[in-house]
Amino acid sequence: MSLPDPTLITAPVSWRDRSRRWQVLPLLALFTLQIMTGCDGPPPNATGANPPASSSESGLVRLTAEKLKAAGITVQPIARGEFRTFRDFPGTVEPNEHALAEITTLVRGRVIDVYADLGREVKGGTLLALLYSSELGMAQSAYLKATAKLNVADRAFRRAELLLKEKVIGLAESQRREGEMISLRAEQREARDRLLLLGLTEEDLRHLDRNHTIRSHVPVVAPFDGRVIARNLTKGEVVETTEKLFVVADLSEVWVTAKIPEKDIPYIRNDQTGPGQLVEVHVSAYPGQTFQGSITYVGDVLEPATRTMRLRLELPNPERKLKPEMYATVRVYSDPEPNVLLLPETAIQRDRDRQFVFVQREPGLFEIRPVQLGDSNGKEVKVLGGVEEQDAVVITGSYVLKSELLGAQI
Repeated sequence: MSLPDPTLITAPVSWRDRSRRWQVLPLLALFTLQIMTGCDGPPPNATGANPPASSSESGLVRLTAEKLKAAGITVQPIARGEFRTFRDFPGTVEPNEHALAEITTLVRGRVIDVYADLGREVKGGTLLALLYSSELGMAQSAYLKATAKLNVADRAFRRAELLLKEKVIGLAESQRREGEMISLRAEQREARDRLLLLGLTEEDLRHLDRNHTIRSHVPVVAPFDGRVIARNLTKGEVVETTEKLFVVADLSEVWVTAKIPEKDIPYIRNDQTGPGQLVEVHVSAYPGQTFQGSITYVGDVLEPATRTMRLRLELPNPERKLKPEMYATVRVYSDPEPNVLLLPETAIQRDRDRQFVFVQREPGLFEIRPVQLGDSNGKEVKVLGGVEEQDAVVITGSYVLKSELLGAQI
């Protein structure tokens, strides 16, 4: 009797072996499925997880509530309004020449005393300095002599008229005395006019006629209320008529002169009959502060060397903040353009040659929108296309959206 083939012998299978076989079969089936599908793993969002925080599909950016709060994003509807552009020009602060006095002396003299210091506020008629002038004394002496001779000649002529009527003297003698009187009257008038030219007043002359007292002191007085902005004399100094002793200016109103390049002349409105063109002045001494002024003069000729036109402004200066010779920036605004679609400059983002804004589609979802822009005044820019009125545009924090968009595209 032959033995059976060992390969055909089947050993009895226990219940534990059967259980293990049923546990292995599902694993083999799953492994086979992965091989058939290329081992790609589970499909996206197969587990039902939330979408990513940002997305660049079709230029859309989505932010979570936490990112929105951290970015400080604010949204504002686009509106129409009045638009002005401006241009800046260099300028210089100057005293108002209508309230500026360069004080000189009308007669050569020596300085006895000086009463006004540099920077002092003075009233009209305040004594600034006192001079001694021998020339003035000699002019007064000449006037008194001419007056005395005229009085003698006048009495002689009247007496001659009486004697002529009595036929005591002839007509020729009467005419000779009349000629002397006329000559001395002209001499006295010349001496009087000279004293007026030397600074004496009518009251001074009447005092001289009454008292015959010669005064050689020359007072130097302020012509109006103002501030002494220059002093060029010292005690004991001999001054000439060509020297500038003091400069007094009323700085409650100042001028600012600007130089306008030839190409910008059409930007300045040379019409003083209507409302003035809006002008602002800025100085480096007071950053952030604006001084309002008005155009009072537009130059008629250009400076040949610089090819610029002179523009003059008048500015109130009640606090005396603006000092002569300060450098200034003159900002001239254009006439207002009404009903213009405007965007804040902070809303505009730029990337290479592209200009765009972010428009809110829904809370947390923003769309990039290319825009066509016009002129800008530094705060607002004129919109020519790309967005419409009442579109909700991001005005602050848009750089965060730009970063999210560029990061998603990398």
